[in-house]
Amino acid sequence: MVNRMQFYIDGAWVDPVAKKSTPVVNPATEEAMYEIALGSKADVDKAVAAAKRAFETFSQTTREERVALLEKIIGIYKGRLKEIGASVSDEMGAPLPMAERLQAGAGLGHLMSTLDVLKNYQFEEPLGSAVVVREPIGVVGMITPWNWPLNQIACKVAPALAAGCTMILKPSEFTPTSALIFAEILHEAGVPKGVFNLVNGLGPEVGAAMSEHPDIDMISFTGSTRAGIDVARRSAPTVKRVSQELGGKSPNVILEDADLTKAVAGGVMHMFNNSGQSCNAPSRMIVPLSKMKEVAAIAKGVADKTKAGDPRAEGTTIGPVVNRTQWEKIQGLIQKGIEEGATLVAGGPGLPEGVNKGFYVRPTIFADVTDKMTIAREEIFGPVLVIMGAKDEAEAVKIANDTPYGLAGYVSAGTVEGARKVGRQIRAGNINLQGVPNERTAPFGGYKQSGNGREWGKFGLEDFLEVKAIAGFNAA
Repeated sequence: MVNRMQFYIDGAWVDPVAKKSTPVVNPATEEAMYEIALGSKADVDKAVAAAKRAFETFSQTTREERVALLEKIIGIYKGRLKEIGASVSDEMGAPLPMAERLQAGAGLGHLMSTLDVLKNYQFEEPLGSAVVVREPIGVVGMITPWNWPLNQIACKVAPALAAGCTMILKPSEFTPTSALIFAEILHEAGVPKGVFNLVNGLGPEVGAAMSEHPDIDMISFTGSTRAGIDVARRSAPTVKRVSQELGGKSPNVILEDADLTKAVAGGVMHMFNNSGQSCNAPSRMIVPLSKMKEVAAIAKGVADKTKAGDPRAEGTTIGPVVNRTQWEKIQGLIQKGIEEGATLVAGGPGLPEGVNKGFYVRPTIFADVTDKMTIAREEIFGPVLVIMGAKDEAEAVKIANDTPYGLAGYVSAGTVEGARKVGRQIRAGNINLQGVPNERTAPFGGYKQSGNGREWGKFGLEDFLEVKAIAGFNAA
């Protein structure tokens, strides 16, 4: 039985300093499932003190000890995959098969790839008479989102453990159960007390206390750009490292010579995956202006086959969005697209046909979208695709880069050489060519207002390391 009314601090489940709770609502039914405890600055202080004490010893552990620890965590995690998937499905609405395979599976994937990196990473490098040493940065505060909860928890916790850091995790209050299960896994695996701590709570309280805390050496944050700016401002007086993965409005450039049906259909399905609630979703499809009608027809065909429904029902393609606030925001932006003159190809405002409760959004596609329209500029974070026309390749690149974001970009062309040429010109941290998915060992992160720092693989590990130069280390 997952304990939702306590926090995990200093190797034990403890009561909050002050009793306060909030309901967790199932977005498919709009009904509260249970309550979770909410923390305060006092709870953060306890967790940070535990992590600071633990850092003295955990930072001195050997590579072999940390390898063994990760191997234990992976073994226990595998046994709880279905339970994690079910919790994610209930709390944020992902279809159950997708939640088990992709949501829970992403966490396992990051644990395994971090283990591989740790086994071979060079923490010391000779440089003339000096040696460059990479050491754990210290106590890390981690603030994670609800849209890919285990993905974001694991791609922070795993490399922090591998580096020798200690940490405090504040997961999203909308998806707390998978994080609590993760804490149970780490406890069972024998993570030393104080190394991993979990405090549930709200951003303005627990998140703010973590950002401002003088004994936290680094904040690793994933969430909206607005919240990321607040974290950075609060962190500035203590000059801590702030690593952020923020919002996106990623372009999907489909060139004249691409396989149109394959590229458009693949782009629409990718956009609708996870109900459009992915920071790197290909939300702006940029196509040859002369092919706008053909593209819209292909996209409509995919949207019409996309079924929004009960996450546990067979045949469901996408579930609800996470909560009423998100649903209302998405509805407002769909209406804005209509008012500003975009062509509504599929979907539109309101609930899907036959649905009378739950935060479901109709799979929506707009064509003839210009770069001045609100739906072309704001991150919608729902199953809403905008299609934009470009008269040539140069204009397609210009439109792709005309955004304050720079998390991801997608390019389809008749040849990989043509895709590479355009991909190199897109100002974003991750580029996917010809429909090839991300490589988990490659760095993930953004340019511009999509953040800084990198996660995943070797680059994710290095985000949690300080660099020390020791002169004379190799002197005769």
